[in-house]
Amino acid sequence: MYDLSPPISPSLAVWPGDSPPSREVLTEIDDGDNIRLSTLRATVHLGAHADAPSHYSATGAAIDQVALEPYLGPAQVVRLDSQPGTVITPDLLPPIGAPRILIDTGTFPDPDQWTNDFAVPAPDLIDFLADAGVVLIGLDSPSVDPAASKDLPAHQRLAQRNMANLEGLVLHHVPEGRYQLSALPLPLVGFDGSPVRAVLF
Repeated sequence: MYDLSPPISPSLAVWPGDSPPSREVLTEIDDGDNIRLSTLRATVHLGAHADAPSHYSATGAAIDQVALEPYLGPAQVVRLDSQPGTVITPDLLPPIGAPRILIDTGTFPDPDQWTNDFAVPAPDLIDFLADAGVVLIGLDSPSVDPAASKDLPAHQRLAQRNMANLEGLVLHHVPEGRYQLSALPLPLVGFDGSPVRAVLF
């Protein structure tokens, strides 16, 4: 089993301006309480996470409304020798051998250290993968679009092609090949995304 989810702590990098994870301890056994009880406050786009279509489309479904099937099943891990800011085009990928493609770009190597120049898929890569029967694309970077993008072309193409995505995966320790993926989002009613515990078997 390979765990693709970075540890969630206050040091975990989140999108600039978003809410980093924080923990409020409400009761504490060490202080004489009968239980330890915590409150978590954080963005739902936290570490390894799934975007809901509502994150980038005014009419898109919230995360509790998305089908779970794309997040569970055969997956292929692909490693690219990407430079910062690379736009990933179909010619950079090896032959597609699974309906879920996880791309280790190597351009966001430390989940605790933010960088703006991560690699992203070209919109025509989304079309290429959808035409090949791919239902989910996952990346080690925090977005499928560049940090400065406002029109979010890759996100919009995901919506048009009804493809799910995972962002913020930790893939550098996983050998290339085929696996079984489990990365189910939580049924957060009305929310625009969800953290996942992404694992490969």
